[in-house]
Amino acid sequence: MRIVYFGTPDFAVAPLRALSEAGHELVLVVTQPDKPRGRGHAMQFPPVKEEAIRLGIPVAQPERARDADFIDLLRAKKADLFVVTAFGQLLPKEILELPRYGCVNIHASLLPAYRGAAPIQWAIIDGQRISGITTMQMDEGLDTGDILRRYPLELSPEETGGSLFAKLEVLGAEAILDTVKGLESGSIVPEKQGETTTAYAKMLRKEMGNLDFSQDAAYILRLIRGLDPWPGTFSYLKGKMIKIRKAEHGGDSAGHKPGEVLAADERGLLVQTGDGALRITELQPEGKKPMAASAWLRGTSVCAGDCFTGIREAEN
Repeated sequence: MRIVYFGTPDFAVAPLRALSEAGHELVLVVTQPDKPRGRGHAMQFPPVKEEAIRLGIPVAQPERARDADFIDLLRAKKADLFVVTAFGQLLPKEILELPRYGCVNIHASLLPAYRGAAPIQWAIIDGQRISGITTMQMDEGLDTGDILRRYPLELSPEETGGSLFAKLEVLGAEAILDTVKGLESGSIVPEKQGETTTAYAKMLRKEMGNLDFSQDAAYILRLIRGLDPWPGTFSYLKGKMIKIRKAEHGGDSAGHKPGEVLAADERGLLVQTGDGALRITELQPEGKKPMAASAWLRGTSVCAGDCFTGIREAEN
């Protein structure tokens, strides 16, 4: 099948590679423009562009997908199908209607749940036990098109944003191959989406990682896992920012203020929350590498009675 592939981040690389290795004719890859990154602000290719170059596929990087010149380029490719994975721009109706099989999106949730930009992380934060991939026939809405097929995946109790990302990246590649085969054979019957049962999976922001220990322990633990590796979670202790890398339930606890350190020993930092306690087992001190909390404690003066805060305060 002749395919134009739209995608930008790491998550979109595996499906592109799978389509190419399966023998489909990738006539064009469309991705976002290069952006400056790092301290030197050197221009960096999007991951999908790097993969397209490796595969020898032509690349287009339109500033606006609605531009007439870009639409003319797509029309000239005479593709059977457009595949879209985390491209980063909404496609107008004129583009959606160009290929014979339309535009198929690979979405990292079981639609209609978790429409939006960050479905992987929000599924973990909300405590979902099942996630997955949905292939969807795109329309002009945001993740509202007809469902082609769903591919469920059970989440482990210790699932993080990073581990689920890796699993769904692989599943997304398998899903698009299966869906394309179904489209070619005519075996897929599109299914209308119902109303979503979850909140919109809004884009993550760095400030979301600033922990509020007045929330209950179970929610904070899900937040730590869901925001790992980015943007990560953090708080302030004795005037220094501490990134919280790993934690576990610390049991029932009452009579202490949220954020108060209840114990600091070889098992880590036991901290009071709004409901119960959690134990921080791995952290990253400001300006240092990640380490076991027990190792960090051997070189600090932190002890029971100290308190995490949501803002940087003067060190005692």
